[in-house]
Amino acid sequence: MFSPRLSVVTIVYNNVRDIERTIQSVINQTYSNIEYVIVDGLSNDGTLQVIDQYKSQITKFISEKDGGIYDAMNKGLALATGDYVIFMNSGDEFYDNETVAAVFAAAEDADIYYGETEMIADDGSSLGQRRHKAPAKFTWRGFKYGMSISHQAIYIRRSLAEPYDPRYQLSSDIDWIIRAAKKAKKIVNVNRYVAKYLVGGMSKKKHRQSLMERFEIMKQNYGLIPTIFNHFVIAFNLGWYWLKNRRTND
Repeated sequence: MFSPRLSVVTIVYNNVRDIERTIQSVINQTYSNIEYVIVDGLSNDGTLQVIDQYKSQITKFISEKDGGIYDAMNKGLALATGDYVIFMNSGDEFYDNETVAAVFAAAEDADIYYGETEMIADDGSSLGQRRHKAPAKFTWRGFKYGMSISHQAIYIRRSLAEPYDPRYQLSSDIDWIIRAAKKAKKIVNVNRYVAKYLVGGMSKKKHRQSLMERFEIMKQNYGLIPTIFNHFVIAFNLGWYWLKNRRTND
């Protein structure tokens, strides 16, 4: 039976409200071959006290100052020793307790596994499926119209996972996934919800910077002219999405 070791990495800084939900989502998985790594940015709001309650179920833990989210994620990646790695940062969750088992039962020995994501509001209520639905088939070219797979919904063979590029402060996860997907030979859609994503984060608060970084990443991977054209398509799709949903809600 295919049961590779999965490194689950959680990055947290001063998030006492959500960290326990994320930890429980990981430790309650029915799949047993999990290495759990938590990287804390020197929290001082009670987060560390919550983590301490679960220390016997956490494989590796560090708490130290970092240079931002992707620096912290690189620390987590360096600590990971599993066959595969996934980032489930504070506030995010596996979709249910069977998720990891179902992902690896979908197919053996893939380079990347991915699935669908449910969005969650601050109060814990469901906001439904992401606007970018996970594609039926995914290649490295698949992000040219936007990030169609969320960061919490993608399992990458650790040997393909390079460090995050520190040049990007908000959108390095897109670049990271594209680089891994370029090297992947076998990418599997598990055809189920695999993650719950807490809406918000820095990329929403600094939306302009995030968009500029995304444009630069896409330009590097897909070329300048195609990226400009693709952004017209993205703008059209976004406008159509809001118009359609406004009609539905009216």
